[in-house]
Amino acid sequence: MTKSLEEVNQSVPTEHKKKGFRKILAFLGPAYLVSVGYMDPGNWATDIAGGSQFGYTLVWVLLMSNLMALLLQSLSARLGIVTQRDLAQASRETYSKYINYILYFLAEIAIAACDLAEVLGMAIGINLLFGIPLLEAVLITVLDTFLLLFLINKGIRKMEAFIIALVAIIGFSFIFEMIFAEPEMHKVLEGLIPSIPNSAALYIAIGIIGATVMPHNLYLHSSLVQTRKFDRTPAGIKQALKYNFIDSTIALNLAFFVNAAILILAAATFHKNGMFEVAEIQDAHQFLEPLLGTKWAPILFAVALIAAGQSSTVTGTLAGQIVMEGYLHFRIQPWVRRIVTRLIAIIPAVIVILIYGESVTGKLLILSQVILSLQLGFAIIPLIHFVSDKSKMNGFHISKTTQVASWIIAAIIVSLNAKLVYDEITSWLESSSHPVILWLTVVPLAFGFLGLLLYIVVNPFITKAKPMVNHSPHNLQLKFTPRESQIVQNIAISVDFSNADEAALNKAFELGGIEAQYTLIHIVETVGALMYGVHVHDHETTIDEKLLLEYKQMLSEKGFKIKTELGFGKPNKIIPKIINEGSFDILVMGTHGHTGLKDILFGTTVDKLRHKISIPLLIVK
Repeated sequence: MTKSLEEVNQSVPTEHKKKGFRKILAFLGPAYLVSVGYMDPGNWATDIAGGSQFGYTLVWVLLMSNLMALLLQSLSARLGIVTQRDLAQASRETYSKYINYILYFLAEIAIAACDLAEVLGMAIGINLLFGIPLLEAVLITVLDTFLLLFLINKGIRKMEAFIIALVAIIGFSFIFEMIFAEPEMHKVLEGLIPSIPNSAALYIAIGIIGATVMPHNLYLHSSLVQTRKFDRTPAGIKQALKYNFIDSTIALNLAFFVNAAILILAAATFHKNGMFEVAEIQDAHQFLEPLLGTKWAPILFAVALIAAGQSSTVTGTLAGQIVMEGYLHFRIQPWVRRIVTRLIAIIPAVIVILIYGESVTGKLLILSQVILSLQLGFAIIPLIHFVSDKSKMNGFHISKTTQVASWIIAAIIVSLNAKLVYDEITSWLESSSHPVILWLTVVPLAFGFLGLLLYIVVNPFITKAKPMVNHSPHNLQLKFTPRESQIVQNIAISVDFSNADEAALNKAFELGGIEAQYTLIHIVETVGALMYGVHVHDHETTIDEKLLLEYKQMLSEKGFKIKTELGFGKPNKIIPKIINEGSFDILVMGTHGHTGLKDILFGTTVDKLRHKISIPLLIVK
């Protein structure tokens, strides 16, 4: 089984930490990366609208949403800790190939929609704080695309520290906003009592719940908890579940505070002064200074918005990597992944702003939340199935009571989101000048999604669970066909720990037989390797070195004479250097069967390498 986020998987040791605060501290972090999804710019619009229209009345909706999110995120963490699989990997092993393709496509759409909200939120914050036009601010957000690449190379703890710092900025900004706004605390407490004044309040409440539980967070959390290395005994797993629940409780309650603060701020400023129609983030920013009487209020508001957008986009692109690798068992170069995700978000934003102007950003934010709503059920329902399965969870499945509570929450969220989608489609049909087009496209699509949702609900109950299959190219279960013939004496073999290695190794053994000397060459291509060369000490280098030694041990046990060479940097530069400095008779390489554009996406080609070496090169397909 390929490890989720392999470059940081089990990179944070916890086994030698003493019990108590230090032990808890070792596990704290993953939920903070998740919590930023609950305070992203998409949530701000619904919170501002709820506070300005209905005052403190809907505070209870935020509390209920937070409790729902806490349960679902704890289920996601449980899946990752117990099975060592993220949600995408578990889905891939459970559903058919075509169902997984659809689920992957929906997950990517949801991540792009979420990224759209984050791009717009961050751009609005830059626009409000520095006066940069919104269109230019949207383009500036491209620059943060490589931030995650830099952070993850520094280690998961550095990334967590960065996100926690951004969350702290958001939190402190709203503490001061609360001091400036002076909310009526008795009304805030009354807002915790459930009540829905009218149908408009119901719609806002649905929007708040729909924007709170993000589908990509469930994929993300199930992967991030696997960054902790702990004792895999039943006692160790139980302890990890306990500490991760503490992590989730602290982080999500902080997210609840931020969302509640936004709603309370809107209630204490706009609703109190009769400004019931404030729903746009820009309007809220504009009115804060005259209503609160301090220039710091709008500044802190914009700073918090930028921090929310930046932190959310880091975790959103990370979730994109998880779903691609999990559903498709497919990995492209990290920088390509970031660029593609960001462009999918930026291009629609730029086009819409160019055509309709800056006033439509609020509608774009709402549209992004509707798209997220469509995907939510396709993440929640499989998750509940997986953590309820005794065979998958090895005795750590959730109790019947938790199962009932989970299904009730799933039913509430899916029903409310279905209503939100239904209302949106109805409004499109009523306002469209060509409703027939919508009846032939959007409506059948909605029914198709409904059918798929019902299939996902029912399928695990009526079919036997598929066995957990080891899909890893690192499993080293290679079939060897050594021949007696001995043509060459010193053979170099380029390996990359993929399925291509099997063909390359077998061809080399056919050429050299049992008597030849074989040298396995692998090149580490991380950003750190490119910058620091042999002095790099990142997690991926450690993994690659370990795998190369495993290859050597396995092949040596079969009677072959094996040496290893670990290089750092660009393969088309480092491999020729190793070859030309050695005394090899031939270089054997496997190939993934791609050229042209695919080489840019998936890695280097042999075309540059073959002109730089002075010995024959054998390419094995």
